[in-house]
Amino acid sequence: MPKKEIVVKSNRLIEAIQTLNLVEARLLQLAIVDARETGFGLSPEKPLELSARRYASAFNVTDDAAYLALIDAEDSLFKRQFTLTNSDGTTTKSRWIQDANYRKGEGRIFVTLTRVVIQEVIRIDGVEQYFTQYRLEQTSKLSSVYAIRLYELLMKWQSVGKTPVFKLETFRAQLGLGVNEYCRMGNFKARVLDLAVEQINKYSDIKVKYEQEKIGRKIEGFKFSFKQKVINTDIVKPTRVDKGIPDLFTKLTNNQIDFFAHKLSREPEFSSKYGKVGESYESFERRLKLHLLDENKVKEYSPFLSKLGFVPSIS
Repeated sequence: MPKKEIVVKSNRLIEAIQTLNLVEARLLQLAIVDARETGFGLSPEKPLELSARRYASAFNVTDDAAYLALIDAEDSLFKRQFTLTNSDGTTTKSRWIQDANYRKGEGRIFVTLTRVVIQEVIRIDGVEQYFTQYRLEQTSKLSSVYAIRLYELLMKWQSVGKTPVFKLETFRAQLGLGVNEYCRMGNFKARVLDLAVEQINKYSDIKVKYEQEKIGRKIEGFKFSFKQKVINTDIVKPTRVDKGIPDLFTKLTNNQIDFFAHKLSREPEFSSKYGKVGESYESFERRLKLHLLDENKVKEYSPFLSKLGFVPSIS
C-alpha cells in the first residue's frame, strides 16, 4: 500500500490548456504520483511502469477495464499535447509523455514523461507556493474528466477557498473543451459545469458553488467558492473517567466503526505504520473493523482518529 498518494503540479501546469479524456487524466495522475515517489519515468534511462492492477486499485474499476485503459492509452496519450503560458506571455507546447511501451499480455505499460512535464511536477525546495497538490483519492471516484480538471483548478486556491473570475473561453480550454463542444451555455452548464460540481460535492473532500460573471446579459465567466466538508461521525460522549483521564473510546457504534475503518485504511501516515506489505485497502479496512471493537486498540489509534474529525468531550 503506498505511503503517499499526492499529485503535485506547478500552478501553470494546473492552468494549462489541455485536452484529455478520463482514462488519460487518471493515468497521468498515477504517473505523476509514482514518478515523484520512485524517481522512475523522470529520465529516458528509467521508464515508469504502470500496471493494470495499479490502475484498477486506484480508481476502483475492474481488471478488464484497467487492461483496456492501458491499451487505449499507449497510442492516444502519446499524441496528447498541452500549452503552458510563460511569465513573459509566450506559450510553450509539449506532449505529456515522450515514449510509451505497452507489454501485451502482461497488463503493463512503460512511459517516460517529457522534459517539460518533469519540470512542472517535481517539487522545488523553497518555492512550494508555486505548486498545487492534492490527494489522489479525492478525485479517484470522479467519473467526469471535467470534474477532475475543475477540482485541480480549485485546489490552486485552496488556501483562500475562493477563486477569481475564470474567463469563459480560457476556462473552457482548461477543462479540455474544443471550440465546437457544448457551445450553447445551457449545454455547457448541464453537461460540463453542473456535472463537475455535482461530482465534486458528492465524492471529494470539498463543497463548491459558483456564481456567473455577466456583462449585460452575456456570461463572461465564473467564480467559485468552496470549503472543506464537515465530518459527521455521530460520536457518543464518554461516560466515565479513569484516574482523571476521560475514557473517550469505551464503545463505538457500528456506523462509527465503518466510518473510521474506511478512513484510517486510506490515511497515508496511519497505513504506513499499521498496514501490512501488499495488503489491499479492503483487507486492511476489514482488519481495522475488528480492531475498533477492542478498547485498547482504539486508544492506541486515538491520535489518528482525532485527526480524522473526532473531537472528544467530557460529560
